[in-house]
Amino acid sequence: MSHRRRPLAAALALNTVALVGEIGAGVPAKSLSLVMDGVHNVPDEVALAFLVLAYTLRVGLSGRFLRTANLFNSVGLLAVSALITWQALDRLRHPQAILGAIPLVVGLGAAAANWGVARVLREPAREDAAIRLAYMHNLGDTFVSLAPAVAGLLTLASGNPFVDPLFGLIVAAAVILPTLRALIGDRAELVWPENVTCGSPSPADAARVSR
Repeated sequence: MSHRRRPLAAALALNTVALVGEIGAGVPAKSLSLVMDGVHNVPDEVALAFLVLAYTLRVGLSGRFLRTANLFNSVGLLAVSALITWQALDRLRHPQAILGAIPLVVGLGAAAANWGVARVLREPAREDAAIRLAYMHNLGDTFVSLAPAVAGLLTLASGNPFVDPLFGLIVAAAVILPTLRALIGDRAELVWPENVTCGSPSPADAARVSR
């Protein structure tokens, strides 16, 4: 359905801006919290792309793309969270100097982009569990993306290299908890979305409707 496809396409574009901005700025700034916040948007990026396809293709294919989107948007986030935790613990053992101004500015921009994603998905999320999962993640991401900003501010104020990896651990915890809640609450509809009405009807469905 086009009324769902349009907000999903807008959400995908905003998420892309946040992802590229955080990773592109976080690597030269040596900010683990900023890079990891960007990396944890990768499953969201793939899931949103699959959701756009799901609401574009015919119904049979749409169901398979929805299941794939849910997989990336849940299991993918949990896997990335494990990576965040491992990297943060390693950085605590081997601290590095951080350019605090970059995570401060870029983190605020990413939070604004994630809020925009959640905003455009709010209405379609009320009637679709797959979109609701993406909405919940990006709503949480709005606050998670503030972690690099706060880490950058505290790093500027104190010069302490341990602040950034500690906030990386906060990002991991903030991702894991809502993801598990969503999986437990909507697991049946997310894994087997039998009531998919998105996408264009297949030729056989169209023939039945015209009779």
